[in-house]
Amino acid sequence: MALRLTPPTKNMFYLSSALAIIAIALYLLGVFGSISGGFAAVGQYAFWAAFLAWVAMTAGVCMKGV
Repeated sequence: MALRLTPPTKNMFYLSSALAIIAIALYLLGVFGSISGGFAAVGQYAFWAAFLAWVAMTAGVCMKGV
């Protein structure tokens, strides 16, 4: 049984893109020290934002039309 992948809907693409941009911004703010708490605290949120962006895009690709 082959997995049939389809392009995600526009809304799902925009949501995952926004989450990816938030993750990049959090990462850069943590690296440059713009947010108090240090890189470790901000880096954790950047990882989870990037992970949610990946999950949203994967769900959009695998579940469209189901």
